[in-house]
Order: sequence, then structure tokens, then C-alpha cells
Amino acid sequence: MARTYPALDLRWPSEPVTDVVDRTLAEIDAASPLAVEECPDGVRVFFLSVAQRDQAAALLTGAGPPPACTSIEVPDEDWAARSQAALDSVTIDRIVVAPPWARRALQPGEIEVIVLPSMGFGTGHHASTRLCLRLLQREPAGRGTRVVDVGTGSGVLALAAAKLGVRRTVGIDSDPDALEAAAENVKLNGLEKAVELGVLDLAAASERLPERFDIVLANLTGAVLIRHARILATITAATGCLIVSGVERHEVDAVRAALRGAGLREADRLDEDGWVGMTFRTNPIQSTER
Repeated sequence: MARTYPALDLRWPSEPVTDVVDRTLAEIDAASPLAVEECPDGVRVFFLSVAQRDQAAALLTGAGPPPACTSIEVPDEDWAARSQAALDSVTIDRIVVAPPWARRALQPGEIEVIVLPSMGFGTGHHASTRLCLRLLQREPAGRGTRVVDVGTGSGVLALAAAKLGVRRTVGIDSDPDALEAAAENVKLNGLEKAVELGVLDLAAASERLPERFDIVLANLTGAVLIRHARILATITAATGCLIVSGVERHEVDAVRAALRGAGLREADRLDEDGWVGMTFRTNPIQSTER
């Protein structure tokens, strides 16, 4: 039986402007939506659990006149079929992320990461994923580097790290479905010997992971980064770095403060479409204080 995902259909009397949709999505961000699909008169928002969907519906009631809101269940195949028709390859500096049907000839120096779209798991088309990939490429990822991708989803960040030549790449996620998608993508890229996947909640990472990592990738949400700042610092090697994304602009100060309190300092930052990615170091040569 195909997996279904809880979703909210949000509809306005007429096609909403971008700012209205963005404000509405910001209202429900605390419920951790997985994905958003645009519709002619609104959006469909997907969640990992019914509880998160219900939380999102409740959040809409406190911020003025909400859109019409309908709770539904959507088969994963329906979403995948629609997305497959629309998704093309996306280029992030040297890295080309492509579904199997949209591969293109690579330019000299480019690296290809093949990813099958699946509900809620990154394909490189979201700004937060692109920010992580850009910041990752700024690091000297030689073969001695150890990388962990926290909340790996599709595995796109772990796969990119492996293709950049790191010695050891680990992807962890608390969702077995995410790891199933990641494992399929590992095979598509021929990286079974280079990328290790495991079911692990971030809350237990400092006890369960046997080592510290030179690069920790955490494309999560601002709230999760704040809540687990000390754990993220703990799994980062003494001379390593933590790359975070999934942070909205209004969350930057709080995320920075939490990670500073855990002993890290901001060293790099990129912004795109209202999202922010940052690099933190445990022993930065030059830190950026803003």
C-alpha cells in the first residue's frame, strides 16, 4: 500500500499574491511542513504527521482572516508524478543536482548528483538546500574530511560531499522513509561504499555517533537548530565547521545566539529568497560578527 501524507489545502477566493502566501506559510512554519505545492487559488502543504497538520491548522486561526482550510490525505505517488513532470536539473556553483530524466552534459569541473524526487526530501530546488551546497563548496573537502549530514532526507548533501571527495560521509535521519529515499539515491550515484546511512534522532547524536566530524551539515529549521545547538557543537570536530540552513531571516539572531552559547562563532553567511545559510567554526581564523 502506498504511503499517504497529511496535507492542508489552503484556498483563497481569488489567486493570492506571493506576499499573502509567504505570510501564511510563515504562520505555520512551527508545525514543520514537509513541502508546498502551488495551486491556482492557493497552496497544498504537506506534513509528516496528522498532529503537525492539526497544529498548522490551529496556527492559522490566530493571524487574521485565514484562507479556507481543508485537511486531506495525499498518496506519495500523486505528488511524485506531478513533481517529475516539472522538475529539471539545478546548478549550484560546481554541483548539478538532477533527476534521472533531466541529466545534461557536464561542463569541465562540474559534479553531478542524481536525486529522485520524493515527498518532503530535498532535490536541490529549495533555497535552503542550495545555500548548504554553496557553503559546502567553500570548504576544503579533501579525502581526509569526515562529514555528517544531519536530517539527510534525500541524501543530496551527503551525496554532494562524497562526490567532492571526502573520505567518510554519514547521513542520519529519524524518518525511515527519508533513509529509504536516500538509499535509493546512493545507489543511483554508485556511492554505496562512500556514503553510510543510519536511523538516528538528532537528540541522541552526541551519544550515538562514535566520532566528531570535520563538517556537520544541518539543513533543518531555525527552531530545531536552536533546540539542539549544543548537540550540533558536540559532534563538530575541534577544528571543524557546522553549516546550517533552513533559517528564515527573522530567526538569524536567535540561531546565532544559540550556537554562540554552544561555543561556536559565525564565519560565513549567504542569503537567498528570505532564507539564510551560515557556517560556524569551533576555532575560526576569522569570525563574522553581525
